[in-house]
Amino acid sequence: MVISRNNLIVFLAVMAFLMITSGCAHQASEPDVEIEPARLAMFTPLPAFAPVEAGSTEERQIALGRMLYFDPRLSRNQQISCNTCHQLNRYGVDNEPTSPGHQGERGTRNSPTVFNAGFHFVQFWDGRAKNLAEQAKGPILNPVEMAMPSAEQVVAVLKTIPGYAEEFRAAFPREKNPLSYDNVAKAIGVFEERLVTPAPWDRFLRGDQNALDHRAKAGFLAFTEAGCQACHAGALLGGNLYQKLGSVVPYPDQSDAGRFEFTKEEADRMFFKVPSLRNIEKTGPYYHNGKVATLEEAIRLMGKHQLGRELSGEQVDSIAHWMKSLTGEISEEYTREPKLPESSAATPKPDPGA
Repeated sequence: MVISRNNLIVFLAVMAFLMITSGCAHQASEPDVEIEPARLAMFTPLPAFAPVEAGSTEERQIALGRMLYFDPRLSRNQQISCNTCHQLNRYGVDNEPTSPGHQGERGTRNSPTVFNAGFHFVQFWDGRAKNLAEQAKGPILNPVEMAMPSAEQVVAVLKTIPGYAEEFRAAFPREKNPLSYDNVAKAIGVFEERLVTPAPWDRFLRGDQNALDHRAKAGFLAFTEAGCQACHAGALLGGNLYQKLGSVVPYPDQSDAGRFEFTKEEADRMFFKVPSLRNIEKTGPYYHNGKVATLEEAIRLMGKHQLGRELSGEQVDSIAHWMKSLTGEISEEYTREPKLPESSAATPKPDPGA
């Protein structure tokens, strides 16, 4: 039997159509995953902010805070800004185990993301700062990080930059001396408060069943069936309590004793602030010391040390897939690097220090 060229083309086209429709039918037949409302009771969407009023004091404080966040002149060598370790185009981290600071020296703890940090109940891994403004003061004066010798020196440098005087007056119009170290920290904190990343997970919690695919829903079930929500719940899926690392199976590396390093209370040994799972796919490496390279390994170790469970590879992969739905949207407009005020002849030159 001889098949003509035209008939062959028609035959191949029909076969291709059948393969495509068969694949579509297979995808359509994938059963959706049912999640009982009770499983969602411990979770809430990220709060929404009202728009900033044009010309308001808050708008000017945000603009000033954005400048200060990106300004390396707040560091002794004038090479390090807040954004150096908390890069806004990389989900608020530098993806380093620990971050290099003044003279390249590294700290001992991983730099956590700044996104959604305003919703955390305290700041830093050990909770030593109660809010964003208090947190902002620390790295600038830390000798390993930005290494400025004093708060007074920070203010003195900013006073030599003519544009900043006007910005501080506009941001803090009722204060007699608006250019102060407290207001440096406050402005940075006000800017950081709105670094939020709404995600598909939030749309799902608000009722959009199509915001998650069936694999993500199955991953959420695996997450809750393992018991992970005991620490990772609420709007941030974490960030709202301290927990002992190794609460069930002792964690092998206890060189950093966590909150104990700050309080010196034995009851705080190996306790850390529970990190938020928001954007966790993008913010590795993981844990307080940045020694866990992959999300899958972080999940596996959490199962072992916090829950006393050996999670299977299938469980780990399923949970990790759901966690991708926690990756949110970064506002390019809000996080865009601003034009900074120019230095004057009186502005100190970079000091590499010793």
